[in-house]
Amino acid sequence: MLTRTINWELIIQQYDEMIKYATALKQGTAEPEAILRRFTRNNVQHPTYKALAELGKAIKTIFLCRYIGSEDLRIEINEGLNVVENWNSANAFIFYGKGGEVATNRLEEQELSVLALHLLQICLVYVNTLMIQQVLHEPVWLSRMKAEDFRALTPLIYAHVNPYGIFELDMETRLPIDVVA
Repeated sequence: MLTRTINWELIIQQYDEMIKYATALKQGTAEPEAILRRFTRNNVQHPTYKALAELGKAIKTIFLCRYIGSEDLRIEINEGLNVVENWNSANAFIFYGKGGEVATNRLEEQELSVLALHLLQICLVYVNTLMIQQVLHEPVWLSRMKAEDFRALTPLIYAHVNPYGIFELDMETRLPIDVVA
């Protein structure tokens, strides 16, 4: 909650410096860490840092006004959040060992865990996509679909997966999924 108005005068005073730092970041001539160190050195806040914080408050206020005034924007953001939450739920389900967390500080093991998670995600989405295509290939099911159903359709489903089961790998037998042309 804002307790005071935005200090536009500070933004105007520091405008050239703000542009200088933003340009340095954009062109890669300065590292973000070096700029942040300069802004926070000696426990004294740099005036340009304060001006950037004020500008950030103005941008946040503009966004909040748009958010409050636009039902379409609120719906879009909510739908996006639902997609992310669904993805995170699927990741937690797939990566259930050790509470779904990478439980090591070793970079190699972290990378291996994340790569294994990505492989499982890709496999899950691929098999689910094939199954959904097979269902939608049948005219009876396709005719029952409405526009809302197609918008809600996602291959990121996992209720049919048993993460604790025994998986027998048979490289001689293919999955009984018809190829959809």
